[in-house]
Amino acid sequence: MRNSFPLFGTDDESIYNPDELLDLFLNCTADGFAIVDMENRFVRINHMYTEIFGYTEEDLIGKTFYEFSNPDFVGDLINDVKNGKTYANMITQRYHKDGSMLDIAVSYSPFRNRKGEIIAIIAIYRDITSIVRMENELHRTRELYELITENTSDMIKVFTKDKKIVYASPSHEKVIGLPPEKIVGRNLEEFLCSEEEAMLDEKIDEILETGEPQLLRKKFRTVDKNSIVYTEYNISPIYNEKKEVDSFVSVGRNITDRVKNDAAIRNLDRLSITGQLAAGVAHEIRNPLTALKGFSKLLQTSTDKQKQSDYLMIIMNELDRIDMIVNEFMSLAKPQAVQFVKGELCAIVDSTINVIHPQAIMHNVQIKTNYPQTKVELLCNPHQLKQVFLNFLKNAIESMPNGGIIHIDINLNEAGKVEVHISDEGPGIAAELLRHLGTPFYTTKDKGIGLGLTISNKIIQEHNGSMKIESSVGKGTTIKVELDYIVNALKK
Repeated sequence: MRNSFPLFGTDDESIYNPDELLDLFLNCTADGFAIVDMENRFVRINHMYTEIFGYTEEDLIGKTFYEFSNPDFVGDLINDVKNGKTYANMITQRYHKDGSMLDIAVSYSPFRNRKGEIIAIIAIYRDITSIVRMENELHRTRELYELITENTSDMIKVFTKDKKIVYASPSHEKVIGLPPEKIVGRNLEEFLCSEEEAMLDEKIDEILETGEPQLLRKKFRTVDKNSIVYTEYNISPIYNEKKEVDSFVSVGRNITDRVKNDAAIRNLDRLSITGQLAAGVAHEIRNPLTALKGFSKLLQTSTDKQKQSDYLMIIMNELDRIDMIVNEFMSLAKPQAVQFVKGELCAIVDSTINVIHPQAIMHNVQIKTNYPQTKVELLCNPHQLKQVFLNFLKNAIESMPNGGIIHIDINLNEAGKVEVHISDEGPGIAAELLRHLGTPFYTTKDKGIGLGLTISNKIIQEHNGSMKIESSVGKGTTIKVELDYIVNALKK
């Protein structure tokens, strides 16, 4: 048999002898190699072995593997390999020369001569420390994730772009009475009404366009239908390896208690306003009552048919005036179900002015309005908006104890919104106090409860609007409210 052979082609430069070929192989492999003879002595190692364990040829060649730190079972494995057995990809831990622990995948196989006799053992080592560390970290992260999702009170769902639910946390059963196995695999639309479905589609489109998480509120009955649950969901995108939105995760929180508390606080604020307006309403009703008494007596004594007709007309007008005041007052005092309907903004403001008018008269305050030529319709809750504007007007009146003028301007801006500006001629608010306005229970009034502006701002936000307060000491205060309006209504 030849001592050398052609590896590539037949020219002399491509001729390698076996030792050179072994060196070429050992130096080109990405694994660490060690050859141990039948007396357990190291006879060859490659440079990758040195990189993995830190030992050089001078440290190892001629020495037995028993002189170095090895797991106890290695001796038995070596004996098995000497008898012809092979071990592949055994996951073990070995020590580096500096004492650090390494995770190693090792394979042992017998090395035979031309006669088939085992003359040495080949050990192949692959450093998998970083892989094992990543797997352990992934396992710990998965355990932590499972711990959070199994015990959190928030309802966590993962759903695809076609709204198929692929994961639901156990907390769903506590909140709505449905276990995860009855949720996973179903379409999200099964749990939404048509209005909420349209809102979800809009939120998903915004996520796909901006990449930003979106909030969605939902109201539904529990499975036993004994109670209504209000939830607030934060929906975020999940990206695939191509940085494309692959699915979505929603974290829902039960906000039923918060909604009930908000309703209670709003009712408290409404009743507070109602109580303060009671004196003004009584004063306003007293005027038409005086006229009613007077003209009733004249009606009794007069025989002139024309005068009687005039007196009756005046009496009817005054009764209508009383009826309007009482109705507006009761609509404010009576709690209303939160429901969005079409409402005409100027009519809502006028209705609010009618309620506050008695108090304005008592304080010698005039209210002047400037409305656009066309109707401005909103999708809103008129009673809530009335409460907002009533808060603003009441604050403006109280800021002018010696009288003055309140200007209400409604106009359409270039951003496609309608603006309502309510300006007074009061003393204004200092800058250091202005930034605290709207904070719950913060008030600059002696008898205020500090909830009016907080509630007003929340109501405006629920109408997808915004509120801004501008004030200068000695120049008065202006409250600017910006709301969405129905564009088609203006085209009619």
